[in-house]
Amino acid sequence: MAQATPVTALPWPEASQPIVEESNQASIGTRIAHPLLRGTVGLGLAALARIGGCGPVELLRVGRLIDLPAAVLVPPPNGTKRRTVRSGNLRAEWLWHGDLADPRQQRDSALLYFHGGGFFSCGLNTHRRLVAQIGRASRMPAFNVDYRQLPGAHFTETLDDAVASYEYLLEQGFQPERIIVSGDSAGGGLAFRLALATREYGLPMPGGISAIAPWADFDSTIRNAHPNRHRDSYLPTQGIDMIVRRGFARDGELDPTWSPVNHDFTGLPPVLIQVGSTECLLPDAEMLVERCAHANVPVRLQIWDRAPHVHHIAADLLADARAAIRDLGQFHRQILA
Repeated sequence: MAQATPVTALPWPEASQPIVEESNQASIGTRIAHPLLRGTVGLGLAALARIGGCGPVELLRVGRLIDLPAAVLVPPPNGTKRRTVRSGNLRAEWLWHGDLADPRQQRDSALLYFHGGGFFSCGLNTHRRLVAQIGRASRMPAFNVDYRQLPGAHFTETLDDAVASYEYLLEQGFQPERIIVSGDSAGGGLAFRLALATREYGLPMPGGISAIAPWADFDSTIRNAHPNRHRDSYLPTQGIDMIVRRGFARDGELDPTWSPVNHDFTGLPPVLIQVGSTECLLPDAEMLVERCAHANVPVRLQIWDRAPHVHHIAADLLADARAAIRDLGQFHRQILA
């Protein structure tokens, strides 16, 4: 981390002993970004959450629109190669740096990535640059998945797409221990839920899991009681509640099996979780660490001082974000080694 111990500098924790790393102090850029985002993006998203809470469900469709201009506004890093994949309902793309072999020809390893966006926004375009940066830091090709989202699809169908993407990689000849499942925010929680689903479907477990500020509990009770509910730089907790209430709940009820934190983590591979110290999703990350420790799963939690939600996406501007991506890459390379 920025002024924190690199991932590879510490040995893996013993069973039931998670490693928690906290950065000493946020960089100047991050310290500026926190109040700036809170006073602009945060206020806007809070207003949208209030409107969405009493408006039509179709309002969720608006979130998907931000992926269209991102195709032009958020280009992949120089040297990135890209190939689209269509197979049944699966829509995804390969991203790899030019100094790596084409993953369609040399099936050595794969970073299976699920973008964030609250299960109703963002897509391949918004996250292409970030996913390519993580893949390059990891020295492995990334498989960026465009899963079905609200309001057209329920979480159960989103999970079906995640499982289908993993099965696709296995069918293409990638060894499970050479596949690392990763994601941010909603996609981070989905990465955990996919790993758990491999057990349910009788599939081999992937080699590792990494998650950036994962949303892993659809029940907001613990989040709403946490101090970070009022400290997050821009992500409104009422927005999370609105998505669940109007998008996922069936007859007002939530199936606890949809949330990764409600499962037994026995048998999961090594885990790295990164989250900001003031994020409203910090409790989700802490619950995941508890589940890992209880199941003797090696886990490391990195808490970045005042980092905005998924600050990695600002790696071109924030030193902390670049350091976080480097740590992700080190973790992924350690798993493959």
